[in-house]
Amino acid sequence: MAKYNYKAIDIFNKEFKVKMRGFDPDEVDEFLDNIMKDYETFNKEILALQEENDRLNAKINQLNKSQAVISKIQPESQKSQTVTNFDILKRLSNLEKEVFGKKLDQEVSLDSLSASSKLSDNYTNSSDDDLDKTRLF
Repeated sequence: MAKYNYKAIDIFNKEFKVKMRGFDPDEVDEFLDNIMKDYETFNKEILALQEENDRLNAKINQLNKSQAVISKIQPESQKSQTVTNFDILKRLSNLEKEVFGKKLDQEVSLDSLSASSKLSDNYTNSSDDDLDKTRLF
């Protein structure tokens, strides 16, 4: 804190020597009273600002501590969240393969049977037709 030359009480207790043609003592006392009031007001304001500064610094420290705790917790939760999401996607993929894979296998086997029967029909029909056409010539 800054060093002051005078405190309010010093100003209050100060007495001036009276000389010929000196200052009016009542006017000097009134002026010094006003200066004392200003000093007291300044000291009160300084104390209030110091208290507010201490309160805000304490709040900053508290927020920094809580942020540090959160930053320690957050990566761990993100890792577990990532693992959980990966596991869910893997299980979903396996379920899709299980459900849709069987359907696709059944469709493929039905399609291949129908396709092979159509091809065999085409070959047999086309060969008979071809033979008939060839005989016409």
